[in-house]
Formats: sequence, structure tokens, C-alpha cells
Amino acid sequence: MEKLIEEYSQDYALLREAIEGLSEEQLRFQPAPDKWSIHQIVIHVADAEILATHRLRKVLAEEEPLLLSFDQEAWTDNLDYERLDREQHLLLFQLLRASMLPLLENLTPEQLERVGKYPDGVQYTFKELLELRVQHVRVHLAQIERVKQAFR
Repeated sequence: MEKLIEEYSQDYALLREAIEGLSEEQLRFQPAPDKWSIHQIVIHVADAEILATHRLRKVLAEEEPLLLSFDQEAWTDNLDYERLDREQHLLLFQLLRASMLPLLENLTPEQLERVGKYPDGVQYTFKELLELRVQHVRVHLAQIERVKQAFR
């Protein structure tokens, strides 16, 4: 569990590092009309973190809470990610992760096994949800690298 919490706590720095030194042109470049720019990826990661933090806290606080997903494409299109402030979203991501660390550092084995359920019946333990958070950022870090390569 220590390794997982360490990885979770490092994701902000990894995101920062991934975009460090990139020009605005690189950050806004879309490799294809239906592919996200690095700017959009960063905003998405922060938006996903808002919901994920909510899910994690619900699972710790409530008995078998209902967990909801979101339509990421609708958020990207209808919230006009291109207009949103990337720096604010990076800071939001950092604060959300930092807000979870005191809870993570004191988890009991029972809390790790607490469950949340989606409307389709799929359920996840707290630990599984936390693992998904780390995986989610890693997937998008790899996506950022692919967009950087496509720009070259």
C-alpha cells in the first residue's frame, strides 16, 4: 500500500514534468481532429480527479455508496476545454491529491476493502479505486508523450 500511496502522491510532479518547456503551440496541437491536445488532456485529468476524489471519499464515508461516471467527451466539448486555464487545473489536481494524503496515510485494512457500486452493478473496493487513479494518470502521461512525438 505504501508504494501505491507514493505513486499517487507523485502524479502531480509527473504531469508537470511531462509538459515542462512545451510551447503553447505544442500544448494546443491535436494529432487528429478526434484526438485531444496536451492542453485538453491536462484539463481532463483534473476534471476526472474531481470526480474520483468524490468517489474515494464517498466509499470511505458511506456504506456501499452509488458511484457515478461521466461522459468525458461531453465535458471536453461542452465545457470548452480550449478556453479553460491549464495552470488552474494543474493546481486543482495538486490540491485534490494533497487533500487525500492525510486520509490515505491512516487507512485501516477494513477501509481498503470498503466498496462503492456503479448503477450497472460493477463494484470496486477503495484500494481498487485508488489503483485506478494512478493508472489513469499513467495512461494520460503516455498519451501526452504520443502527442509530443506526433508534433515533431
